[in-house]
Amino acid sequence: MNLNDLTDVSAWLTQDRIDAAIMVAVNVVAALVILLVAMAISAWAKRRIVALSQRYKRLDDTLFGFLGNMVKYLILAIGVIFILNRFGIQTTSLAALVGAAGLAIGLALQGTLSNLAAGVMIILFRPFRQGDFIAAGSESGTVTEIQLFYTVLTTYDGIQIIVPNSDIWSSAITNFSANPTRMMDLTIGVAYDADLKKTQEVLENISLSDPRALPEPAPVIRVKQLGDSSVDFTFRVWAKTEDFWGLQAEYTRKIKVEFDANDIGIPFPTRTLEVVQVPKIETRSVTRESGAA
Repeated sequence: MNLNDLTDVSAWLTQDRIDAAIMVAVNVVAALVILLVAMAISAWAKRRIVALSQRYKRLDDTLFGFLGNMVKYLILAIGVIFILNRFGIQTTSLAALVGAAGLAIGLALQGTLSNLAAGVMIILFRPFRQGDFIAAGSESGTVTEIQLFYTVLTTYDGIQIIVPNSDIWSSAITNFSANPTRMMDLTIGVAYDADLKKTQEVLENISLSDPRALPEPAPVIRVKQLGDSSVDFTFRVWAKTEDFWGLQAEYTRKIKVEFDANDIGIPFPTRTLEVVQVPKIETRSVTRESGAA
């Protein structure tokens, strides 16, 4: 490098260019610092929110993970805005553009967003939990998984059903597993010529014969109504929710066996048909003769 080159370089390195280079270097360092600080704060905030799941165990872990990610990306977005402002980029128009794009994406994904909102509500208010047997909308089954956008049900015959959360949240939810006990309500019909006192005693003995039946509330056995072809008894017994189906099947079997052993008839529906003989109607033909006048 000769003397002329050094002269050219010194002429190019004016004070303004030196100040601009220093400013760019400072802005780059500041941007890196802001980015690192935003990443550190966002990661810390996410960890703190996720850690709250240990304190509030009645809420689902998925909710805290979702909220943690939202806070994380919000802090990172704020950090990016600070970095852009540091370099003199106007963020007002950029924010308007992002808002318009967000609105368009929201309209295009309104079904997905409604599933997301319903998923947050399900996780927050917990109308059912994993392992509960529920009926919602037109589907029913055991809840095997709860996600932000959908809920997975397994039917009694092992079929998996994936239901959008908006369909569940917008309909009535029947949770068969929510309460620890359930009442079994059976209607037992006996023949009109059956001994009602004896029938009452047999049903009471059956209600107390299984240890899965709860003594409190006490079983209720009463004559319910006089049906078309039977006298109907109400048979109500309380049991633990996990014992309900097995106990109902066992009681149905025992009632049939005990009724047969005690000569208590279970009538079939009967109908009386009356046959009416319709008399024949005699018909005759009439022939008319016509002649010329």
